[in-house]
Amino acid sequence: MKIFTAAQIRACDAYTIKASNIRSADLMERAAARCMGWIRDHNPKDTLFVVLCGTGNNGGDGLAITRLLHQSGYGVKAFLLRFSKVLSPDCEANLQRLQSIDTGLVSIVEPDTFITDIQPNIVILDAILGTGLSRPTEGWIASFIKQINMLPNKKVAIDIPSGLPTDIIPDADAAIIKAHHTLSFQFYKRTFLHPESAVFAGHIHILDINLDKTFINATHTQYKTIEASDVQAMYRPRDQFAHKGTFGSVLMIGGSYGKIGAITLSSKAALRAGAGLVTALVPACGYPVLQTAMPEVMCRTSGEKVLESIEGWEQMAAIGIGPGMGTDYKTSSALSSFIDACKDPVVVDADAINLMAGQPELLAKLPKGSVLTPHPKEFARLFGENTNTMIQLDHARIQAMRYNINIVLKGHHTAIVTPEGDCWYNMTGNAGMATAGAGDVLTGIITGLLAQGYEPHNAAIMGVYLHGLAGDIAAQELSQEALIAGDIIEYLGKAFLALKY
Repeated sequence: MKIFTAAQIRACDAYTIKASNIRSADLMERAAARCMGWIRDHNPKDTLFVVLCGTGNNGGDGLAITRLLHQSGYGVKAFLLRFSKVLSPDCEANLQRLQSIDTGLVSIVEPDTFITDIQPNIVILDAILGTGLSRPTEGWIASFIKQINMLPNKKVAIDIPSGLPTDIIPDADAAIIKAHHTLSFQFYKRTFLHPESAVFAGHIHILDINLDKTFINATHTQYKTIEASDVQAMYRPRDQFAHKGTFGSVLMIGGSYGKIGAITLSSKAALRAGAGLVTALVPACGYPVLQTAMPEVMCRTSGEKVLESIEGWEQMAAIGIGPGMGTDYKTSSALSSFIDACKDPVVVDADAINLMAGQPELLAKLPKGSVLTPHPKEFARLFGENTNTMIQLDHARIQAMRYNINIVLKGHHTAIVTPEGDCWYNMTGNAGMATAGAGDVLTGIITGLLAQGYEPHNAAIMGVYLHGLAGDIAAQELSQEALIAGDIIEYLGKAFLALKY
């Protein structure tokens, strides 16, 4: 699904109105009807509502929803916050329609006035400010929002929580409605996908208001969410006459004394992802551990407690390097020599990234199309600090284009950035996956897909999606609290099955 800026969303609305030969009020009515459908499906008939409306089109949405709720038999009252003397035309029209039914359905709230008597059982619908917000809230409206946030009531934002920008991370002290649910029209907003701002949106529900598909398909954006259909289009079913050589040979490089578990997880994940053959290159201390834990994986050694050289990789279809590798100077030298010699894309994770941070000249030597999988702190060590996660992600886009690599920036909505600067936000996964070894599993999955002939950016997108989906399936059966990294591997098969059916 494409992610549009606030300006692109407004342009899409305008194009839809013109192409469909409808009025803007008709599109507003359509959006209100979709909200009404969601509200009806998620609230019993005796639910009471207070609708907080602004003077712009978001307020018009709220007034239209108030009318539909009343006509459906719900108890509802709208409050129009008069922070502007002039209402938008569609807001004015919906105010008049509501007042023509019953003037008691709406009250005008004058500046410096607050509502303090909303009973806790009443659901608050937030339609004060929308995507047209161009600056932080201040004065009376900021105080009003902070006062509403102090109430224990369930809060549902219409399109976007009031005070939340669409395209940038707000200041830490910004006054923003903290919603339990957000009913977003047609698209995700970027701020819904970053931790600093997503906290205000609660559970996101995308409502299709039938905006023009021609405009959506023709309008370019660098930002998208990964949908099941995207991964299904990438997926290649197995040829029934294939053999293990068909699906590629993987070399997983990593491990050090006390950290052999990481490379064991990566190696097993590469096999579960479909690689035909997997070999692990580990220090000698890891040999008995890996051979006992994973009889399906072949094993080579280098060094006693740390890797001292990286050899025997030339015939491999895909290479993953870094899990549990440590940062010993001998390992650092081996990594440098390997990157100097390797010409095909590799998957670089964990300590391999940390070692590169100490040798930044290696970035320019990475084979084109390589996949880096840092978490935010590893990214900062390699590329520098950023003030928030959205700026960090845009920085990742710059670096991916600069070095012609793919960057998988891990987080709740892990983002995959391609050498062309495209950014894919992942929508699978859960908090149970915030556990030791989960990143090592992801490295193995991506490497296993790369070995099977998937293009590096597709291997990254598909790998991240499947990794999160396996975690979701595991959490449903085991709970988020009990989820461990090995469970993601064990449920990867069910994630693949979900692509087929």
